Amino acid sequence: MKTRIWLAVMSVLIFGSLAQTADSEVSTRTDRIQKEVRHELATLPYLGVFDHLVYKVTGAEVTLIGQVTRPTLKSDAENVVRSIEGVGRVKNQIEVLPVSPFDNTLRLRLYRAIYGYNPLQKYALGVTKPIRIVVKKGHVTLEGVVDSEADKDIAGIQANGVADVFSVKNSLQVAK
Repeated sequence: MKTRIWLAVMSVLIFGSLAQTADSEVSTRTDRIQKEVRHELATLPYLGVFDHLVYKVTGAEVTLIGQVTRPTLKSDAENVVRSIEGVGRVKNQIEVLPVSPFDNTLRLRLYRAIYGYNPLQKYALGVTKPIRIVVKKGHVTLEGVVDSEADKDIAGIQANGVADVFSVKNSLQVAK
């Protein structure tokens, strides 16, 4: 009787430990894929301040989401992610923004209004700009990460102050 109980307890411990090891391996693989996807997307040669890319990793599947100004950037993002070891499937839900001289003019004016404003100039120093300016048919969305709630509010105010902007959605996140 004691032997059976002891065997039952040992088998539960062994199988429980194997399940935890399998979960740990999946989590480690997912973490590695996330880091590689982040790196590959950040180093795309034509990714700019007017493009916004987000991704979600679920097991071996990567979903790409966002908006880009160039159609080639959409396919480039999919190709670099597809080449990552361990990625089985890529769902490319990136939207290519319509070509519009009006939107292009707005983008430049918004860039100057946000990155040229003295309290926000610190965000213009790096190669990868943390405030993404997405313009679609005159409607503006600010994406990215800033240091404080004040910086988020200032960026929104600056964007709202640009003439010919129809609406501004401030989706900036404050770093923790």
